[in-house]
Amino acid sequence: MKPSAFLLGLTSGLLGAATAVLLTTPQSGKELRSSIKTTKNNANNQIQDFKKQVTNIKNSVNNIKVEVNETIPKFVDDAKLSVANWQEETAPLQEQLQQEIEALQNSVEEIQQQMNAFQNRKVKSE
Repeated sequence: MKPSAFLLGLTSGLLGAATAVLLTTPQSGKELRSSIKTTKNNANNQIQDFKKQVTNIKNSVNNIKVEVNETIPKFVDDAKLSVANWQEETAPLQEQLQQEIEALQNSVEEIQQQMNAFQNRKVKSE
């Protein structure tokens, strides 16, 4: 096939397609340009809205990061302080409980000794 025949066929095909598009287009050229411009403006507005929403989300995430970085250390410090205060407040009670437990153990040992002595006397008397 010769290149000139190919180019002639391509050109006639393009002209035919362009003519078919112009004749079958439901809108005039002016209306089509206006419709395309409106669609483009709507797309640009949606893109701008999307960018604003992404920026708002980024700002919200950054604000949350800042609040977390400020709040968590304060919470941890407060918790440590509360635990330290609780330990100080309960230390005397712990000592008192230990003394009472020791006293109970001593009482149990005395009772066991008395029971052993009683059993020994009972065995000797028989």
